[in-house]
Amino acid sequence: MTTPQKTDALAAGVTRRQFIKNGLWGLAVAAVGAATGLSASRSSRSSRVWQIDPTLCVQCGRCETACVLTPSAVKAVHAYALCGYCKLCGGYHQPQAQRIDTAAENQLCPAGALIRTFVEDPFYEYTINEERCIGCAVCVKGCSQFGNGSLFLQVRHDRCVNCNDCAIARACPAGAFRRVPADQPYLVKGAPDAHV
Repeated sequence: MTTPQKTDALAAGVTRRQFIKNGLWGLAVAAVGAATGLSASRSSRSSRVWQIDPTLCVQCGRCETACVLTPSAVKAVHAYALCGYCKLCGGYHQPQAQRIDTAAENQLCPAGALIRTFVEDPFYEYTINEERCIGCAVCVKGCSQFGNGSLFLQVRHDRCVNCNDCAIARACPAGAFRRVPADQPYLVKGAPDAHV
């Protein structure tokens, strides 16, 4: 026998089993929605990467020592459009160099990462061997003090692990580290058409 209340519920088309089934479907849809939202949140965070603003960098040397990677993911880069191709390069030579040549004792870079190549008198081209570069900013500081500032630091994204809380960003005294869009990961110094 059925009671009048059960008859009304059956007439309405909702059984206890149907109610539970619909409730589980609702929970499943909510879980999928939450997972999608979390995924979108993570992808928007991962679509931004760390980079150094070369206009704010003070060449303190902390990029070399604070990075979780050894050697650092920060490397010196060269804006060739700004370079004067100087014979006496402030980023390459020691300030008190006895001779203007490629002898190690006359070079500023402690890792020997800056390569000097003769172009024609009196011009030389300077390139960076990124495998040797340790991100110490010694050449960048020399180029800024005694040259035209064509050397600057950038995070190389083929090496960087894109930490949520970048150790270099925390250690940077100038606040030069910031998040930039991953599709434009470099902040190029100088001419707008210059490439890193």
